[in-house]
Amino acid sequence: MRALKIAGAAIAAVIVVVAVLLFVGIPSGFLTSAIQDRVERETGYRLTIAGSTRIGLWPSLNVKLHDITLETTKDRDTSNRVTVGGIEADMTLASVWSGHPKITELVITRPVLYHPLLRERERAPANRAPRPATTSTGDADANALAIDRVTIVDGTVVMSNVRDRVENRIEGINAEALIGADRKIKLTGSAKASDQPLKFEIKATAPTPPLERQNIPVEFMIASGLLQGPVAGRAEVRLNGSIIMVNGLTGTLGDGAFNGWASFDLASKPLVKVDLDFQRLGVAMSQAPTTSGALASAPWSNASIDLNGLNYLDAQIRISAAELNIGEARFAPVAIDTAIAAGMLRTTFSNLGVYGGQGSGEIMIDASAGSPTFSLNSDLVGVRALPLLRSMADFDKLDGKMQAKMTLHSAGNSQRAILSNLGGTVFAVFQDGAIRGLNVAAMVRSLTSGTLSGWQEGKEQTTDLTQLSASFRVEKGQATTTDLNLVGPLVKMTGAGTIDVAAKAIAFRVEPKVVMTTEGQGRASDPVGLGIPVVIDGPWAQPRIYPDMAGILDNPDAAYAKLKEMGKGLFGGSGGLGGVLGGLTGGVGGNASGSSGSSSGGGLTDRLGETLGNFLQQGIGQRRSQSRTLVPPAAPTPDIPPVQAQSDPTPEAPQDSQAMNEVLRQLFNR
Repeated sequence: MRALKIAGAAIAAVIVVVAVLLFVGIPSGFLTSAIQDRVERETGYRLTIAGSTRIGLWPSLNVKLHDITLETTKDRDTSNRVTVGGIEADMTLASVWSGHPKITELVITRPVLYHPLLRERERAPANRAPRPATTSTGDADANALAIDRVTIVDGTVVMSNVRDRVENRIEGINAEALIGADRKIKLTGSAKASDQPLKFEIKATAPTPPLERQNIPVEFMIASGLLQGPVAGRAEVRLNGSIIMVNGLTGTLGDGAFNGWASFDLASKPLVKVDLDFQRLGVAMSQAPTTSGALASAPWSNASIDLNGLNYLDAQIRISAAELNIGEARFAPVAIDTAIAAGMLRTTFSNLGVYGGQGSGEIMIDASAGSPTFSLNSDLVGVRALPLLRSMADFDKLDGKMQAKMTLHSAGNSQRAILSNLGGTVFAVFQDGAIRGLNVAAMVRSLTSGTLSGWQEGKEQTTDLTQLSASFRVEKGQATTTDLNLVGPLVKMTGAGTIDVAAKAIAFRVEPKVVMTTEGQGRASDPVGLGIPVVIDGPWAQPRIYPDMAGILDNPDAAYAKLKEMGKGLFGGSGGLGGVLGGLTGGVGGNASGSSGSSSGGGLTDRLGETLGNFLQQGIGQRRSQSRTLVPPAAPTPDIPPVQAQSDPTPEAPQDSQAMNEVLRQLFNR
């Protein structure tokens, strides 16, 4: 009787333990070594399980592993490994008893794939060990492990080069793969790369093993913030060792179709080959909404431009498109060839349609050293300037047919550094267009009354131009020209100066000639010069514009002739500045009472020019040799009283010189 009680108690204890184990799980540390040995023997990778291992028996067989690391047995480089926070697998007991295990759900939590970035491609070993003999296809298929669902939670891919201190990440990978009994696979998920969200959906039908060298039909959809619309398509994918070949690639990008092929060699340093033809290709450009004035006045960015990725990828890419959209810019048609090797990118475009014209050229980037270098050679012919400059640089002040030739080079890893190191040559011609928002002739006329601040912009103002041309020599971000030439129906201008591209500043000295009266409009063959050079300097968004008074002494005789001619244009029959000068000189005979007639306009203008010229000649004469005789002032006419000199002239300021200074001071507000 006592023995029965003891046996009953033992059985009860066993039942309790089994029940607890069914619900709580069996500590399975003793299985860890067996699992590690099996994985290494079958795959050649070393598996380390640093965390706990548990097996649950109810309601289904459940296996949990924690803190797992998988790495190659021959490579000690820690940059090539996989770590997993946890793995949980659910299996039916019936499949285990039958010898054909089937996992209903496999959940992989916080997996991190570490992949090394290589600068050089590694050659495959000459004597590769033969693959171990396997069972027949039918046996392998019958004994293969079946999985219904795979879920990845919060995965990460880390690509790094320890020596170069480079690391790139794809984070937030969440994906789910459903595998049907008919071998149809559906993979959906999302991730984040370079602060850009990424969504993807892939459908495929897996052939019977082995998969290598068999065509796998694939359908895909990818949506990224870098593209103007989702990419959807289908292709035939074939695996050949480390090479993935994509043939018969067709699909759509946004509302435009494309076709082509691609291949990826992932043995060591990736080698990508792509040939795609697009109906319409759009690339988004992240650009904060702002006004053109704010952009012109804001300094160039010092944010680092990272081009190190060019060192870890080799590529041969050919892209052709009926239309290419980069941000707001439009190009049609497009044929671009790009080659990337040893950290150098070379892009050539020979058939680029640019806003009604043609473009050709080459861009080279060398990122193999610490600071990348850039070079650009480009020719543009017959291009509409307004849409091109507005879309590429947010500059909307210049319109017309543009022809340009650029040869530029620079170095740096930020906008400011690149533009500060800019060098080369630029030649540009704009024909049959207009300067929008500016009236150059009105600006020049305004210089007779004061210094201008800014470009005196107005939405309704324009300056028609027949041709605007200049050639620049660029060195250290300074673009210098000596042959600026503007020709238009109402204005002509020549000049020279420098544009400081890095500082967004301008310093020019120009010689404007304009039609100074409304009666003279349309008579552009012989415009009137201002007589004094004009200086334009300061920030190119808001420069100062004023007459260069020192220039009047550079060539006194020419200045006298020009000012005399200017008198005819400025003080012609339409009034305008004639009345101003009349007030400055104390009135003109009977005209002072307001009874001027049109018949006296020509004589008045000539006499004003003579008087102004004589004053100028006497004032300048003080700077010449003492042995030269000054030209006496012209006697005042009855209609024009003499300009009164200061009551107490000093020896350093003769009466005539002071009179000339007073006229110029009141005329030019200086």
